[in-house]
This record gives sequence, C-alpha cells and structure tokens, in this order.
Amino acid sequence: MSSDVYARLRRFLDALPAGFPETPSGTEIRILKKMFTPADAEFVMNLKDTPEPAADIALRIGTDEAEAEARLEELSRKGLIFKTYRDDRRLYQAYQFAIGLYEFQVNRLDREFCELYEEYLPYLALSQARLTGQHRVIPVESSLQETSSVTPYNRIREIVRGEELISLSPCICKQERHMLGQPCDKPQEVCMMFGHFARFYIDNGYGRPIGVEEALRVLDVAEENGLVLTCSNARKLETLCCCCTCCCPMLKNIKGLRSPARYILSYYRAVMDQNACVGCDACIGICPMDAIGSGEDVPELNEKRCIGCGLCVSKCPAGALSLAELQDRKEPPPTIEGVMERMAAERGLR
Repeated sequence: MSSDVYARLRRFLDALPAGFPETPSGTEIRILKKMFTPADAEFVMNLKDTPEPAADIALRIGTDEAEAEARLEELSRKGLIFKTYRDDRRLYQAYQFAIGLYEFQVNRLDREFCELYEEYLPYLALSQARLTGQHRVIPVESSLQETSSVTPYNRIREIVRGEELISLSPCICKQERHMLGQPCDKPQEVCMMFGHFARFYIDNGYGRPIGVEEALRVLDVAEENGLVLTCSNARKLETLCCCCTCCCPMLKNIKGLRSPARYILSYYRAVMDQNACVGCDACIGICPMDAIGSGEDVPELNEKRCIGCGLCVSKCPAGALSLAELQDRKEPPPTIEGVMERMAAERGLR
C-alpha cells in the first residue's frame, strides 16, 4: 500500500511544471521515501499548485482548519511544500521537485540522499532540457560598462539595493559534494533569496536574514573567488546562487560540452580587443568554462564556450575584455510563477 502512495506521488509531482520523471530502477521512488512519510505524501497530494489558505484546504479534505494549518506548517518546515503570504495571510501550495523541494532540503542532507540524487540527476536534467530555463547567468556588475544600455534586470547590485527582505543560506550543491567526500574550498554560505522566497527560507530555518550591505559583500566574495552568478530566470529577482563548476551540476555538466553557451541562458558574451591585450593571461585562469586559452601572442576567446558571466572582464587590468549584450534574447517572464507557466505550457500541462 505504501509503495502505491509513492507511485501516485511521483505522478503528482510529474504533473507540476518541471516534472519528476520515472526511472527504470525506481530511484525517484527511493528519493520520495527518504523525504515523505506515507501520511505526508497523502496530504500533499490534496494541495493545488497555486497558493491557497489553510481554510480552503481544510474544507476540501474535510478536516478542521487548525488541524490542517498545523500539518501545513509541519510540511513547510520539512521543505515538502511552499508557503507564501498575501497581506500577511499564510498561503500554501504543492511545489515541484527541482528547482524546489530538493533545494528546500538544505541543511538536511545525508549521504544516502545525495547518492540517490546523483543517480537521478541525469534523468531529471534530460526531462527539463527542452524547457524554458529556470536559471540564467547574470554578469558580475563590475564587468558592465556604466555607459552601456543595460536592461535593469541584469544590474544585480542595483536590484539587490532595492530589496527589503533577503536571506542567506549555505549552498546545497556544496553541501552535497561534501557529503559525497568531495568538499569544495570555495565560500559555502552564498545562496540568497529575496521577497517571499526569503521569508519562506527564514521562517523555516533554511537561511538567515541579512541586510543589503551584507548581500553586497556576498557578491564581492563571489567575484573574488570566481563564482558564477545565476539567478531565477525572471525580471523580478527571487533567487540568486553563486556557483562553481566543481559543485553546481548545471555548470559542471555544460563545462564538459563543446559549446557550453548553447546550453545555458545568458544575455551577454565576452568580447576581446586583442590590440589592447597585454598578454598577462589573468583571464585564462578565472574563466569557469575554459573559454579563453593561450594564443600565439595573446589569449584567444572561444565564443561557443563563453557564458557571459563577466569574471574575465573584471580581472582584465588592460580593459581589453568587455561584455556585449546579445540582441536575440527574449525578455524573461516577470516572476518565477511566469517561468513555471511557460514550462507547464511547453509540457502540455496548460
């Protein structure tokens, strides 16, 4: 009977925008058993994928509102659903596995869960490969020219300065690699949430509240350590990760490809003025995608490998590198919810 509830939960999660594909070995079922009790699974399958108050959920499942809210709060703390607020009214919804429930397991990982996730990741990545990307690369701001016409949603420091609620968490990808015996020497506490995502993380103890100045210092630390900034693929900033190629599965996977630029969304590419280059090679070591290599006299830039992170520009002492905005990019949706709507439509769920 319990096996049946997890099979039904798998189908339930697969009907959410990012999907939750089946595997021949049943790895996904073992993941669900690690995360959900049978009772948790049954309760979650009564939720909609849009926010609603506990009273509506209680009415639908035929239980007392206070009892329903207590269960919803417990599931929220476990990272098995999402909680948001509207006019200080708590609202709850079912949420996709990734990006979503998996990331909500920060600080709760064990080795078995990490091994299962690693086994499952190729199936998950393949199922999402043709969908609208949930993340995009955002350049370090020091790489953007002040005089250039930069779209507001690509000026990260300017956006952060306008945020009222920010949380800071350890990177779950780095936690996972540590659990698997492959620790990373980069800074660990580098994942930021904003607005209603920040409140969710703070309420549940996944992250701690920070002010704008500390958030800006995190960006400085990320740049100093060669971390790539990736944010939610929406005009409104809601999540911001500072990623390395040794831990981030997305960056790690595309780095092994011939043309990484094709497989990650970015609005920029680096441009090199070889006449201005002094041949110091500072850009070669900092590039996370090995897009810059040694040339006969000066380094050579492979545009097919460039993901527009701007790290090379920020390190160039001669000003020989700059970022050029790509003109063929569509404006991202306004919010994460808009991204999910696109994904759902692409999968025929809407």
